[in-house]
Amino acid sequence: MPPLPTLDQLNAQGEGLLPGLIGIRFTHAEAGLLRSEFTVRQELLAPNGFLHAASVVALADTTCGYGTRILLPEGASGFTTIELKSNHLSTAREGTVTCEARAVHAGRTTQVWDAEVRAPGGKVMALFRCTQAVLYPKGAQ
Repeated sequence: MPPLPTLDQLNAQGEGLLPGLIGIRFTHAEAGLLRSEFTVRQELLAPNGFLHAASVVALADTTCGYGTRILLPEGASGFTTIELKSNHLSTAREGTVTCEARAVHAGRTTQVWDAEVRAPGGKVMALFRCTQAVLYPKGAQ
C-alpha cells in the first residue's frame, strides 16, 4: 500500500471542488478510518433553516470516498459510487458537524463504507453507507 496522504494533502484535494465549497476538513486519516468536519453556515441550510440533508450526505460521501481512494488495490485506476443510503435522525443550525467513516469491506472489486455524522453536541445526526465499485484500466483485471 502506498504511504498515507497527510491531512494537508487530503484537504488540498478538495480545493475548488465540492468538498472545498462545502468547507470539508479532514481531521484524521488512517487506512480504513477517516474523520472530517465542516462548520455549519447559511449556504448549507435548507429554506426551513435546518442543515440541508445534501450537505450531510456530501460530508459522509466525501469522507468515505477519500477513504476508498486510500484503500484502492494495486493496479486500480479509481472507483465510482454504485449505491449510497442515509438515515437522518436529527439536524443542526450552527456549529461544527463531524463525520467518522470506517471501511466495512475493502475488496478487489468493491468497497463498503459506513459513516456516522454527528451534531455539534455529539448526537448522531445521520447514519450513512455506501458501496464503491473499484475501477481498473481496460484489460488490467
